[in-house]
Amino acid sequence: MREPEPFKIKMVEPLKNLTREERRDKIEKAGYNVFKLRSEDVFIDLLTDSGTSAMSDEQWGEMFKTEQAYAGSDSYYLLEETVKDIFGFDKFVPVHQGRAAENILFSTLVKEGDLVPNNMHFDTTKANVKHKGGTPVNLVREEAYQIDNQVDFKGNIDVNKLRDLIEDEGVDKIPLVMLTVTNNTGGGQPVSMENIRKVYQLTEEYDIPFFLDACRFAENAYFIKKREKGYNEKSMEDIVKEMFSYVDGFTFSAKKDGLVNIGGLIGLRDDELLERCENLGIIIEGFPTYGGMACRELSAMAKGIREAVEYSYQRYRHQQVKYLGDRLKEEGVPIIEPVGGHAVFIDGESFLPHIPKKQFPAQALTVNLYIESGVRGVELGTSAFGEKDKDGNIIPAEMETMRLAIPRRVYTLNQLDYVARSVIGLYKNREDITGLERTYAPELLGHFKAEFEPV
Repeated sequence: MREPEPFKIKMVEPLKNLTREERRDKIEKAGYNVFKLRSEDVFIDLLTDSGTSAMSDEQWGEMFKTEQAYAGSDSYYLLEETVKDIFGFDKFVPVHQGRAAENILFSTLVKEGDLVPNNMHFDTTKANVKHKGGTPVNLVREEAYQIDNQVDFKGNIDVNKLRDLIEDEGVDKIPLVMLTVTNNTGGGQPVSMENIRKVYQLTEEYDIPFFLDACRFAENAYFIKKREKGYNEKSMEDIVKEMFSYVDGFTFSAKKDGLVNIGGLIGLRDDELLERCENLGIIIEGFPTYGGMACRELSAMAKGIREAVEYSYQRYRHQQVKYLGDRLKEEGVPIIEPVGGHAVFIDGESFLPHIPKKQFPAQALTVNLYIESGVRGVELGTSAFGEKDKDGNIIPAEMETMRLAIPRRVYTLNQLDYVARSVIGLYKNREDITGLERTYAPELLGHFKAEFEPV
């Protein structure tokens, strides 16, 4: 039996759904790229869970109370208290979002020719490493690529592969090790506390800094509480505190588990690295007590981080995501299993086996879902993560998925039922879907601005 939502709705926003013909015209003019659609032309928007949360009355209240000051605003000190209480860090740099945190951190640590291992880099992390001349290396456990494998912690990094990389390439080539919790690229899959601890022990042995990409730290902590032996009776706060006790720092997009529309952090323990990050942050983000944001955004972030670790909220959050996944699985739609913490990932390769990867099946699926229903998902396959060889030929991504990311505290189960029916309808008529040819894409993060034509 599902538990009821631990909140009531205080404000609503009207939605409209265009006709199928109107949607087809809109997506054609957008170059068959859902990023280029106007949000008003989308009925149910599952493009991302980043910056799309509904904020609480207490978050809005904190924003109204906050004084606006270039330096020394009370919101900074409110956030400072929260970061220390929840994460156990007393050094941090506020930034406007996660990719800014990555930019600053990698600008200070990564140099040309370096390797940055991770379980799986997400798109902005990968791009920021490459932008600094480094090479992102994915070392997730092999089970992560097995779509229907029901193993509990598919987001774990393969510690043996990490050790081999360090010994083969040398410590000097690896400026830091990252671990993304939860593992977004691999289906929102969690990382176990045991895995975090083992990476900590290995990086301590080789004296390599260890960082979390902590965008969905609270969702990961909930999985640990539910699935890992010895943690069922522990509080969310204690689990989070232990997770962060093993790391030298973290990057954090508060637009996910901070339950805000903008904001992020770099958490640090080293004073010298803090100084370097703060100084660069002043140049490209703003003074350290506002970090490129209005001060009220820091207040909302401080409150949102505390709300994210409330057990009742996380239970509701995970039940809602699982509900959509179960509906699709019941009708045979191929999804990454177990269902992750923030989204349902549909395997585009299995959904559309007649479309080769070089014709972007997950992108074709995303486009057709919008045309048929007004639902906007996002492709996380060859367009987002594929590479090119020296001759410019496309090297397909290892996973070819369409992500349906569920914004926090936004949609009802009735609306998710509509999403499920829409996807199931496409699946029953999947032979009618044809592939796409990509006609344009920038070198880094090309999927945001890519353009396509039907094959």
